[in-house]
Amino acid sequence: QLQLVESGGGLVQPGGSLRLSCVASGFPLNHYAIGWFRQAPGKEREGVSCISKTGGAMTFTDSVKGRFTISRNNAESTVYLQLNSLNPEDTGIYLCAAARDWDCLGKFETWGQGTQVTVSS
Repeated sequence: QLQLVESGGGLVQPGGSLRLSCVASGFPLNHYAIGWFRQAPGKEREGVSCISKTGGAMTFTDSVKGRFTISRNNAESTVYLQLNSLNPEDTGIYLCAAARDWDCLGKFETWGQGTQVTVSS
């Protein structure tokens, strides 16, 4: 059974950067599209970015375009989310999730526990 574990969160000042990792185990990562989501206090969970099974297609929500990048290394069973030019509105728990069918249009059925990102001076 696929399991996902996120890491890399922390406290960072506005304008700073973080790199989040999502490590998969239990099943080959190349069978899944991986999405990153964030949950901010008092707000709905939102999709931040997604990368297709092969890495050939990526999507980003408008608020992070030009600041965040996503990549994957299937051999290392890891997907990365690079967060640059962070601002306080990026604060939240970041979770990765896996979709087996229809790439980033599929249903995300397996979720990690999340990693906290706090942007504050």
